[in-house]
Amino acid sequence: MNRISRNLAISIAFLLAMKVEAQISKKERSALVDLFEATNGAEWTNSWNLDAPVKEWYGVYVENNQVVHLKLSKNNLQGDLPFTLKKLEHLEVLDLSFNKITGLLPRTLAELGDLRILKLEMNTIKGDLSWDFSNWSKLEELNLFNNFLDGSIPQTVGLAKNLRILNLSSNNLSGTLPKSIEKLTQLEILGLMGNRFEGEINIDFSNMDGLFELVLSHNAFEGPLPNSIQGLLKLKFVQLQGNKFETFRGLENIRSKELIAFDSDNDLLDRKYSNTSLSRSRMADTKFEEEKH
Repeated sequence: MNRISRNLAISIAFLLAMKVEAQISKKERSALVDLFEATNGAEWTNSWNLDAPVKEWYGVYVENNQVVHLKLSKNNLQGDLPFTLKKLEHLEVLDLSFNKITGLLPRTLAELGDLRILKLEMNTIKGDLSWDFSNWSKLEELNLFNNFLDGSIPQTVGLAKNLRILNLSSNNLSGTLPKSIEKLTQLEILGLMGNRFEGEINIDFSNMDGLFELVLSHNAFEGPLPNSIQGLLKLKFVQLQGNKFETFRGLENIRSKELIAFDSDNDLLDRKYSNTSLSRSRMADTKFEEEKH
């Protein structure tokens, strides 16, 4: 190959590489770079080479020239989340769990209408949930446990009609539970343990046919428990202890044959429903983890 042909081949290869990179919009790329810079990307466990094409960056999944998945769990992200994440408008999965993320929870995340999974658990994020959930009709999992979130759950949460997992445990959330939660008929896991929720639970659970994990422990709930809980046939894990419930009468005849763990402040009920083994609990939990991925 002569020099002219060789130079032409190099030029064509360069232009093709530029074309591939150009297929990712500038605003999406800038949002990723903002995240990299805001969370000390140079020190990530799996860092990015910003000179390489975006599709080669660790945890970034590109389909049809759009960033659809961003999975950076356990990757040593440190710092605040940039509000420019909203530029990743085609994002379906955002998993930044088990990192060292600080600062406020960006409200702009609620603008990501294609999100199916949002996982930010096990960080030190502050702020509240004063989001408009009306844009999250596709959201299936909202996992924010073990942060420092405060405020209450907004009524609009019921508009996220496809939610399967709502885990807000181990935060500083307060107030009463919005009745709109009963509209989440696809819910399988409701985790609210270790917050400061209070008041009566005025929710009809009867349409949550797939609910198998109900964790309300260590709050300040009071009054009677909804009778509709005992009709849930797929319940496996129920934790109610550490509250101020006046009566557990509505749970005397749980119909589920799948029950693995039941904890409350009522010794009679605890003994009645404690006839299963820890090994079964672990097997069921592992099976669900495999299914949801």
